[in-house]
Amino acid sequence: MDASTWIVIAVIAVVVVLVLIAIGVAAQRRRRRHALHEQFGDEYDRTLEESDKRRDAERELQDRIDLRNRLDIRPLPAAARERYVEQWQNAQVRFVDQPSVVVIEADALVTDVMRTRGYPVDDWDQQAALVSVDHPQIVDDYRVAHEIADRSRANNASTDDLRAAFLRYRSLFDALVGEGADGRSDRADGSAGGGEERNDGSWRTGSSLRN
Repeated sequence: MDASTWIVIAVIAVVVVLVLIAIGVAAQRRRRRHALHEQFGDEYDRTLEESDKRRDAERELQDRIDLRNRLDIRPLPAAARERYVEQWQNAQVRFVDQPSVVVIEADALVTDVMRTRGYPVDDWDQQAALVSVDHPQIVDDYRVAHEIADRSRANNASTDDLRAAFLRYRSLFDALVGEGADGRSDRADGSAGGGEERNDGSWRTGSSLRN
């Protein structure tokens, strides 16, 4: 074969390699996209809507995962769990008479639980981002509840808003108090919280505020 034939073969080989690389990169992106969507669910869609580009949204979600993986998140010691459950029950009992105060206390209590477990709590947006990794199905509840708590501090939240916020806080409180370091609930049915102690030492929150 003459030189021109070898050049054509080399060009074709390079093109084939480039095509295979492109296919591999595209497949890797699809796998990552699928994995992120599987993990974050609605939070994936929300982040995508708030971002100019899908790639930027997926990078943000991956950054959240990377940060979470660098943290040493610990399960609550039994004594701390009991103490937090008791504090929650006390707040719940007082909700009818002091809804605004109790919602603000619930916001602080959730933050305290997160701090004890090893989450950084100096930046609320970062807190919510980390919650979205471990509890993507609850993070929107956390955002809504926190926004209502902020309005409550300004005396700008209705009783119905406060009740909704307290229930939303309880969803996250239950998850944080009842799970181990791997993010899984200590209870077989996946629930947690305070109110009723089971034989295995885990707790369930009372349901007096539920409809």
